[in-house]
Amino acid sequence: MDLIPAPCRADTTGPGACVLDGTTHLAAAPGTEHIAHWLRTVLRLPLPPGSPGIALRVDGTLPAEAYRLTASPEGIRITGGTPAGVFWAAQTLRQLLGPEAFRRAPVRPGGGWSVPHVHIEDAPRFPWRGFLLDVARHFMPKDGVLRYVDLLAAHKLNVLHLHLTDDQGWRPQIERYPRLTGTGAWRARTKYGHRASPLWDERPHGGFYTQDDLREIVAYAAERHITVVPEIDIPGHSQAAIAAYPGLGNTDVVDTASLAVWDTWGVSPNVLAPTDTVLAFYENVLTELLDVFPSPFVHLGGDECPKDQWRASPTARARRAAEGLADEDALQGWFTAHFARRLAERGRRLVGWDEILEGGGPLPPGTVVSSWRGHRGGVAAARVGHDVVMCPEQQVYLDHRQAPGPDEPVPIGYVRTLEDVYRFEPVPPELTGEEAAHVLGAQANLWTEVTEDQQRVDYQAFPRLAAFAETVWSALPAPAGRDWAGFERRMADAHYARLDALGVAYRPPAGPHPWQRRPGVLGRPIEGPPPIV
Repeated sequence: MDLIPAPCRADTTGPGACVLDGTTHLAAAPGTEHIAHWLRTVLRLPLPPGSPGIALRVDGTLPAEAYRLTASPEGIRITGGTPAGVFWAAQTLRQLLGPEAFRRAPVRPGGGWSVPHVHIEDAPRFPWRGFLLDVARHFMPKDGVLRYVDLLAAHKLNVLHLHLTDDQGWRPQIERYPRLTGTGAWRARTKYGHRASPLWDERPHGGFYTQDDLREIVAYAAERHITVVPEIDIPGHSQAAIAAYPGLGNTDVVDTASLAVWDTWGVSPNVLAPTDTVLAFYENVLTELLDVFPSPFVHLGGDECPKDQWRASPTARARRAAEGLADEDALQGWFTAHFARRLAERGRRLVGWDEILEGGGPLPPGTVVSSWRGHRGGVAAARVGHDVVMCPEQQVYLDHRQAPGPDEPVPIGYVRTLEDVYRFEPVPPELTGEEAAHVLGAQANLWTEVTEDQQRVDYQAFPRLAAFAETVWSALPAPAGRDWAGFERRMADAHYARLDALGVAYRPPAGPHPWQRRPGVLGRPIEGPPPIV
């Protein structure tokens, strides 16, 4: 059946097939009406209410996202533990119909579909199956984000982590602070390639999402059972915000009024000041964002925060002394704890990169750790009872290059082939069963310093995101025992054709097309296998 991600069980039950055409009816039980609407749109059929035909229902005795799909002479029966399970079954049904079901309009006359007689039982391995899209370094217009929501849904991924702010741009509208998008969303020029490249794109770059844009993205994702997790990166990676409101920076150390939105890559030394003014500012930012994003999780960054300005700042030293903090790492821990409490008061949970473990004390209850520098942060967090999302850069950073050699466009990082991603294991083997239960799942991260448009994002994401989806959905054996040849065959026999129908500019198995290359643009390749840390 060439399904991706692979289901727990899939059996062909007979030689026949169900035919779906203009005479087919659809019976949608309560809670599944929106999925019925989605099916009518995808199948391009009226599917009036009634039977026989397709039946959708929820059975609360099944696990939340689990489903059963049966196609037989009596029709197609889809049952999910929740509406999410019904929706994932509908995605499986779409794959059974063939690549044409992934096009927006019919390309052959007839307008009908054939579904083989099958019985499928399926459920995800993890509740957090995520993808990080960095829209701060290079802005992706709203329609592009909505397109990626559909691509995630097609692969049964259920978390879109939107990296909304960084040194190079601020993307969400905050009505109380209009300069965040009036100034902070735009940079004068952009480094082309790695930060050591001599090349510049001299065109101004930027963009932002209005709050209604973001509400639309959230609602569109919710209809597809995807949670949008917003990230506002603090206290580092904040130069765009400081350029808009200089009082947010360490004004007793740096002339923050002279700062602009950063136009190059790396880690800016300009970080937020640990003052009551800054705390109040970001509390106001979060008040508006929490009204837009209903996600129980809110990511507040916490990574790569240089401490040099804090060490030099009398204001920061005074804060340290007043709070009884041992050093600048503890000062960042104080910063994290403050916002963790504020989010908890509003029924939300703070998520942060694994540097938040270095704050000199225990994390606030409910804090979730994104383990990006390797497995080590996730292991440490799980062992003290914190939930973890595994996203080690050495394994699932999709901005890293896909092959050795000169043809890869702007090659960054370690070589991470399709097979490498397929063999990614989210649960570190040293965790006990009780500790492993804190691994909510994993996500693949795509940072966009050198992916300047949708085609470049597609190239870096696919086909590897399809392999990643299988690692977090399917009940796979240990990495060495996985059927790589079988996955490769399913990609070749069916899934590349689905991606073609969707218009995804993926990396071909034989290497990039000539127009996908970027000759002469400096990258930062790292040789050898990535370390396991």
